[in-house]
Amino acid sequence: MRRYHLLVSGRVQGVGFRYTASHLADLYNLTGWVMNRYDGDVEMEVQGDPGNIDYFLNKLKTQSRWIRIDRIDKKEIPCTDDETVFHVRF
Repeated sequence: MRRYHLLVSGRVQGVGFRYTASHLADLYNLTGWVMNRYDGDVEMEVQGDPGNIDYFLNKLKTQSRWIRIDRIDKKEIPCTDDETVFHVRF
């Protein structure tokens, strides 16, 4: 089990990115959260099996023709034991 803090840059707001991330996280049994930032990036934390996190990130890049990811800054952080879902933060 791993947990990452991610900062995603590109065309990631106003294109269904958060909904897509939430759907894919459920599909790959991941927990965490996703939210838009004021600077146009998207911030998220994702936790789960490292292989599933890799599938999740790869699928995010190709799931929608409207989403364009230019860069993902990824930092490993401590896992959260009491988290059970992936949700969208506002």
